[in-house]
Amino acid sequence: MVATRTIVVTGVAGFIGSSLAERLLEGGDRVIGVDNFDPFYARAAKELNLRRALSHEHFTFLESDLREPGLVERVRAAAGAGADIVVHLAAKAGVRPSIAAPLAYVEANVTATAATLELARKLNIDRFVFGSSSSVYGNAASPPFKESEVNLVPISPYAASKRAAEILCDNWARVFGMRCVSLRFFTVVGERQRPDLALHAFTRAIVDGRTIQVFGDGSMRRDFTYVGDILNGLVSSLDFVGTMPRGTHEIINLGGHASATVLELIHAIERALSREARLEFVPRPPGDVELTFADISKAQRLLGFAPQVSLTEAAQRFANWYLQGGVTP
Repeated sequence: MVATRTIVVTGVAGFIGSSLAERLLEGGDRVIGVDNFDPFYARAAKELNLRRALSHEHFTFLESDLREPGLVERVRAAAGAGADIVVHLAAKAGVRPSIAAPLAYVEANVTATAATLELARKLNIDRFVFGSSSSVYGNAASPPFKESEVNLVPISPYAASKRAAEILCDNWARVFGMRCVSLRFFTVVGERQRPDLALHAFTRAIVDGRTIQVFGDGSMRRDFTYVGDILNGLVSSLDFVGTMPRGTHEIINLGGHASATVLELIHAIERALSREARLEFVPRPPGDVELTFADISKAQRLLGFAPQVSLTEAAQRFANWYLQGGVTP
């Protein structure tokens, strides 16, 4: 089978990146994946994420930091006749860890985004899709959060770094004639989720019989969005970005258009595992927003986005994956 497009995916060994690579390869695209195996969590987990993609004839993997000066030539050599789109998902993740190491997040999420935009420009790729975050809305935005919201007050270095990266995408589009889409992901859950995130950490604690620490009273609300729904939006955005005029930048929410409390998430996991959680309520740390809740009308209009998987079903799918050893069939 001849690949229809060549797509560069950064952060390809991560939760969303590896899942996207497989979806694109199954659809007939060629993927050049880049990842530096950031030590935020175990390299072995990321290598397991890549297992299926690495067996595919149309997948090329480059282990590299995005700021390495030789990466442009390595991607050019891998692309051969050229690449069509860059999907930039690489990032240093985590709201609370960003408070402990803010400069590292600026380097990994802001400087590296500028480097990736330059990589695309030097390779004459004018289509660029960036994985942003609902955290950019902070606590001042009015729910449901709209992309047109002007009262953006990020309350963590991580959130600020994602907003700064969106501004870089806007600038590169306007100055260099690129076409950029920034997708604001809302609390993505599902198989391969990072071990520090709530669904994964809570499931592990319940299975191990350990107590779950719940910040505050558990009433913080999140727009939990299943990874398969996020992938649908991502894949649609790759077609959409090609229809945009050069020199433009679109920001689009990808969320479940629903909001559930942390306690509701825990109850969904309990049902999925048929086990009861032990809870300890502790003070809430700085940096966490009170609520995320996506207005997805723009995604519906531009991408045909329609989330299908409920939190209950997402928790069940994750539990099944976890109990099978964290291996995707």
